[in-house]
Amino acid sequence: MENKLVRTRFAPSPTGFMHVGNLRTALFEYLIAKSQQGKFILRIEDTDQERLVEGAVDVIYDTLQQVGLDHDEGPDIGGEYGPYIQSQRKDTYRPYAEQLVREGKAYYCFCTKERLESLHQEDGFGGYDRHCRDLPAEEVQRLLDAGTPYVIRQKMPTEGSTTFQDAVFGEITIENKELEDQILLKSDGYPTYNFANVIDDHLMHITHVVRGSEYLTSTPKYNLLYEAFGWEVPTYVHLPLIMGKNEDGSVSKLSKRHGSTSFAGLVKEGYLPETIVNYIALLGWCPKDNREIFSLQELVENFSIDGISKAPSVFDYDKLDWFNGEYLRAKTPEEFTALAMPWYQQVFGQEEKPWDVLTSILQPRVIRLIDIPGMIGFFKELPEYDAALFVNKKSKANLENAPVMLKAAMEALSSLPEWNVTAIHDCLIQLAQKLEVKNGTLLWPVRIAAAGMQVTPGGAMEILAILGKEEALRRLELGLAKL
Repeated sequence: MENKLVRTRFAPSPTGFMHVGNLRTALFEYLIAKSQQGKFILRIEDTDQERLVEGAVDVIYDTLQQVGLDHDEGPDIGGEYGPYIQSQRKDTYRPYAEQLVREGKAYYCFCTKERLESLHQEDGFGGYDRHCRDLPAEEVQRLLDAGTPYVIRQKMPTEGSTTFQDAVFGEITIENKELEDQILLKSDGYPTYNFANVIDDHLMHITHVVRGSEYLTSTPKYNLLYEAFGWEVPTYVHLPLIMGKNEDGSVSKLSKRHGSTSFAGLVKEGYLPETIVNYIALLGWCPKDNREIFSLQELVENFSIDGISKAPSVFDYDKLDWFNGEYLRAKTPEEFTALAMPWYQQVFGQEEKPWDVLTSILQPRVIRLIDIPGMIGFFKELPEYDAALFVNKKSKANLENAPVMLKAAMEALSSLPEWNVTAIHDCLIQLAQKLEVKNGTLLWPVRIAAAGMQVTPGGAMEILAILGKEEALRRLELGLAKL
């Protein structure tokens, strides 16, 4: 396939959220295609009608758009191999299934649901016993003429083994006796996922099939179909599992108990889409150097299949936090303010504040945007606090000098004509000199009275500026009363 145009496809089922595992598959398919100047195709696999969730197709489009994975062909933009929604291709599959029946590579199976369930109860495994595989032709015709419901099953080899080459895991061999005679066409006329997959991938000229390593053992089923039709087998790229860290330090397959596992859930918690993309790119792929921060374009430029690992990777929320903090600090103050505004407004409503000052104190500290309301809640409402907070040995602030400092600060600040960080800063620094005390001796009690908290984002000047003159002086008065 060296000289072929690389074509990959992301083929999600619209069954709800976009899990980070699905998103990583989409990302790797995009990177494999784009790193080799190929095409990335979107196909919606909705043949399992019972599992469809309303609005799930929009989730797929929205997610791909937010993370910048632009597809070259798909249901919304078309392409020469459409339609790109499987339910709209329903008439495509039957002729291929019938062809295999005619060639003796598949057969009609008339077994009822009850019979199949009884098999399951007997052996506990539920493997199909190939009851209809060798029915006489006249019996098959009689059942068809009578309108008996049926599925079409593939005749799997019962001896020997099937071997295939995977780009990540190397040579894989599966004993054929482990393969069930898989259903190709269901009784409702819809193809099974596996069958539609192979037909569509062939017709859409897909060169690389990318999926999770949990599908390694089912790959021979696909290959036997390709062989039955005499078609070229694509390059398989199986991705390592994504694990989550348990409380006891062990790992298990990533699930909701580890934290948010959907793209939408992570964004809701204040992780940036570009952070998520960067982080999941490194779940199972190693760049040639030790670099960690990549834009999507830089991932395209640095990606190669041989960097994909076989070992499972652990989704580490602490590491994701680190990435998010790095991305937030790399934003311009204007960009950060725009991102933070919905969270600012959770606290301040439509009230106008010096947002640039708020951003200047938060941007160096915020890890996730969802943390912002908790960090700035004290601006809206002064918390209950103990007078002991006014004591700080390092800045020589204590319960004796704190009232003196607060009183002097209130007098100086109340006569300020302008209320901004610079004016407040100059006023208080000059006051400290006049009082012949260290800056900290004055600023510590002022900050405690203004915020009611020992640890705050930003110092006294910024906090006073954001509070506004009236509220700032009111809080200093309350602090003085407390002392």
